[in-house]
Amino acid sequence: MFLFSKLVWVFGQPLSLVFFLILFAFLALVLRFRRLGAFFSAFATLLLFVVLFTTTGNYLLQGLELRFPKPDRDPDNLQCMIVLGGAFENEVNTTGHGIEFNAGADRFIEALRLAKKYPQSRILVSGGDGSISGKYEGDAAASARFFPLFGVPHEQLIEERTSRTTFENAINTKELLASQGLANCLMITSGYHMPRSVGIFRKQGIDVVPWPTDYRTDGHVTLGLDFTQPSQNAQNMATAVREWFGLIGYYFAGRTSALYPR
Repeated sequence: MFLFSKLVWVFGQPLSLVFFLILFAFLALVLRFRRLGAFFSAFATLLLFVVLFTTTGNYLLQGLELRFPKPDRDPDNLQCMIVLGGAFENEVNTTGHGIEFNAGADRFIEALRLAKKYPQSRILVSGGDGSISGKYEGDAAASARFFPLFGVPHEQLIEERTSRTTFENAINTKELLASQGLANCLMITSGYHMPRSVGIFRKQGIDVVPWPTDYRTDGHVTLGLDFTQPSQNAQNMATAVREWFGLIGYYFAGRTSALYPR
């Protein structure tokens, strides 16, 4: 299932689809199926325009981010928090043993803030190597270097180093929570990732308090044209499409509590 999901995404992301449509158009023209070639060419052009020069991706991402609003104040007290991996540059960190972050860094910055405010809380970092090769360290390993640098003792951490997917995050976290006697933890992950995460954890019977972070939109996006940031538009489209692939795939696999949890 893990390898299948990786391959589906390699071929199913928007810019990959554009490439294959152009390839099909070329083959159709070579084989003298001119109408079919024209259709594939037009479809590829339209899809590329939507991905690069409209706010469609941002709009889809915004919907995911707003599904679980962040509470307007910190909890009165905090026993534990679950931080889902996906924020470290694991390939770089494995080589240099550093703490290089990607765009999801807010997950761990927010966890650090809460850990300093609630020193009695436990931090369960769930994240192994999600690459196909399996030769890199995961977020849990990198976090063991990150938190102590800011005065958070290693004893406050619980490291879950083997999960490769959100489903495995939930399965492995459930066992660790039970062994540590922890329940009703905050779950910290990116806002766009929260619907899928909550659905999977609920399916496993894990009660969590959604604590979204790492927002990519301002919450006021409307559908329209945008010629100012084509690369960012493409990235946000890919992120939104990937999440919807995950929501739909997990729903039909029976691994989430609802198609679009709320």
